[in-house]
Amino acid sequence: MLDVSMVSDRVADILAAHRDLEGPLLPILHAIQAEFGYIPQSTLPGIAKALNLSKAEVHGVISFYHDFREAPAGRHVLKLCRAEACQAMGADRVAAHAQGTLGVDWHGTTEDGAVTLEPVFCLGLCACGPAAMVDGRLVGRCDEVEIDALIAEVRA
Repeated sequence: MLDVSMVSDRVADILAAHRDLEGPLLPILHAIQAEFGYIPQSTLPGIAKALNLSKAEVHGVISFYHDFREAPAGRHVLKLCRAEACQAMGADRVAAHAQGTLGVDWHGTTEDGAVTLEPVFCLGLCACGPAAMVDGRLVGRCDEVEIDALIAEVRA
């Protein structure tokens, strides 16, 4: 659990550093997520007030962009490409296997906190699909066997 006063102080610093930018909301949200690993709900009122937006507008931006998290991620993040090129190469089958193996849906984290599963819409490995990313490392030509190996690797 995050210390509320520490969060408030750090968010105030982030707001002060970014609020005068043109279109400051996205840089602020990225900075908050970089600081805490996610965007705590408790930060929304302060962001909204500082930018003269409603809490609903801030929440709408957070929920629209898949890279923003509203809860802490697991110790490892497994991203699977959901773009058309990867789908044509079997990404739906690979994704269903990963979800079943991990026991989570998209944006879910395993009960042990080890792995968060996230969809991503293009990793730039279109010729090597289906593609995945594990903790920032790209992996091409993923099948069920490769997914099992990746999951075993991060759980080790």
